Amino acid sequence: MQVTPDTQAELGLSITEATTRAQIVGATIATIADHGYPRTTFARIKERAGLSSTRLISYHFTNKAGLMQAVLSTVTEIKTQYLQQRSTGIDPGDRAANLRAYLETSVAFLRDYPECVRVLLEMAAHSDDRDGWAMAGVTLTQMRTGFVQRQLDQGRREGAFGDIAPEVVALAIAQAVDGVAAAYAADPSIDLDRYGRELADLFERATAPQ
Repeated sequence: MQVTPDTQAELGLSITEATTRAQIVGATIATIADHGYPRTTFARIKERAGLSSTRLISYHFTNKAGLMQAVLSTVTEIKTQYLQQRSTGIDPGDRAANLRAYLETSVAFLRDYPECVRVLLEMAAHSDDRDGWAMAGVTLTQMRTGFVQRQLDQGRREGAFGDIAPEVVALAIAQAVDGVAAAYAADPSIDLDRYGRELADLFERATAPQ
């Protein structure tokens, strides 16, 4: 996956510095996706990025924690932009339509950005890594359930949804998407568009006002 300097959104960097940082982050994402989090070393990243020395990684990110923070921030930004692009034209106040778009897009993301999905799974499984970014676990939890839980709570208070427990429904949604991810990993031929529609239909019924 190509990570551009713009994706990094770094301030005060020269074009060369921003390009090198993006190159390192992109190589790290690819390495985690291919080898898993525990086997992602500076040596492997150097080789993947075509760098002359691992010192370039330390120069730009200081340590593993700094690099993993940049990786997670980049993947989070990519997913957020993807969700926003596919929700264009939907009224922000239409809670039901936005929930449907969130579900269908989250499932489509599995197909369109498999490296990002793998990175998120790997970082979640190893969020207790002492050398990694300390806030990784919190950030991943917010990304997994926090956003949709807030939307569900707002919709419930507005009357767009029924008398639901937002934290329970948000967790159910996250686990449903995880289940599709597992099914897709086992059989890449499954129709993800259909899965997305079916999940959206299911949770539309489950959250509808009585």
